[in-house]
Formats: sequence, C-alpha cells, structure tokens
Amino acid sequence: MKKILEYMLEEDEGFGDITSNSIIDDNEEVSAYIISKDEGILAGIDIAKDLFESRNVRVLFHLKDSCEIKKGDLLMSLQGNARDILLVERTALNLLMRMSGVASEANSYVKMAEGKAIIAGTRKTQPALGKFDKLALQIGGADTHRFCLDDMVLIKDNHIAVAGNPLDALKKAKENVSFSKKIEIEVESLEDAVACVENGADIVMLDNMNPSQVSEVLGELEDRKIRSNSLIEISGGINKNNILDYIDLGVDIISVGALTHSTRSLDFSLKIKK
Repeated sequence: MKKILEYMLEEDEGFGDITSNSIIDDNEEVSAYIISKDEGILAGIDIAKDLFESRNVRVLFHLKDSCEIKKGDLLMSLQGNARDILLVERTALNLLMRMSGVASEANSYVKMAEGKAIIAGTRKTQPALGKFDKLALQIGGADTHRFCLDDMVLIKDNHIAVAGNPLDALKKAKENVSFSKKIEIEVESLEDAVACVENGADIVMLDNMNPSQVSEVLGELEDRKIRSNSLIEISGGINKNNILDYIDLGVDIISVGALTHSTRSLDFSLKIKK
C-alpha cells in the first residue's frame, strides 16, 4: 500500500506543481482543515494522514474511521508548508472520499441484513485500489471476501468451463490444494449445488439465482440433511431493491459487487487559512 500511495503522489505531481510553485513562496506555512460536505461513514483517515505526513505536514484528527459523519463535520486539521499541503490535497481527498463512499454503502447493506446474513464484498474493485476498497468494506462492517487470489480457492464459471463440470473442478481442487485453504465453488443449478455440498465444498455460491431458486436449493439440502455441510453464499445482481427478498431465506453470505464497482464517493473539501 505504501508503494501505491507513493505512486499516486508521483502521478499527480508530474514534474512539479507549476501553479503552486509560481504563486506561493517555498517557505510559506499555513493551517488547513478538511470538512465533510456529505453524510455517511468515515473511512481512510489514517491513509490520508500517511499521505500528508509523507510531506512533513502535521495532522490532527477530529474524527476516526468508522465514525458516522454529517455535512459540516470537521475531519482533520493540518499545518505545514502550503506547497506540500496543496501537492497532497487531491490525492488524499480522492482516496478518503472513495473509501468513505465504499464504507457508507457497505454499512447501509449491513444494516438492511440485520445480522441474518454476512454482507461481503467481491474482487470487483478499482485496479490498484483493491486493498483500500477492502479496508473500507471492513470499516463499514462488511466482510472483505478475498483480498487476493491466494486467500482461498474460488472455482468460477470459467474454471468450470476448462475443467468440464463443477464436480470435476471441485475434486481436482480438493486433490491439489492444501487442507489449510477453504474451497468455494460457483454453481448455477440445484443439481450442481447438491453435488458440491455432498462432495465437501466449504462454500457453495448460488450464482444469479432468484429467491425462488435459492429457496428450492436450501429446501433440498434440508431434506437431505446436508444443509450444515457447507456455507451457502448468493451472488449476482443483488442490490438494495431486491436484497430483502433474500435476507430471510436462510443463506449464510450475500456478496455484492456493487459495494465497490458502483459506489458513489462522498464529498469532502480542504480549506486553507493562513
């Protein structure tokens, strides 16, 4: 993450901030503050602090990650070289606003679930921002799911297309993967769901199934007395308009790609006072 933050600053700076350098003396000291122009859950304030402190700007927190914020709230105060504060400003705000947006959206889904199912993110994150998005999910109360490809086995449709069928893919994974790694498999039919539960999948993901189909799968697993053998995850097209149709079915996990691929950033602003 440190390398990514360094690159973000380098990318924005280019060969130098010609605006600030042409207007502001190189030894000009100022105070500044960041305020919220939005409401939600604050996330990423420690990351913003690291960015400013990398340019020797002094930082004072007024709120911390996971706090509920509203319009007009003072988030942090800054003191340091004016050029350095302005150099970091946009990178820090962009990341702070995005992470707070992800955390806020995650928190709203968690509240809707009311503890009846785990709300999880996916790997549908912005390139190079995956770890920041995952941290924001966690701050918002959601589960991160996989951070990266080596966290667990997740057999998806393209793996199955190469392997031939879900059961063969599952058996190959169980033969070749350490006992220390969980194995999850994505299925699209009742028959495949039952077969994968019977053959030892740790997690079975019901992909793009409507509530009626999910209920049918869960009922069949109960009838066969194998419901407790595997965690059941649902994914695909789940949003705030339909999530309540799934909450009471009895699934263990609901993963929502929209938490990171379609979330609105919150709106924050940095103001300087001499």
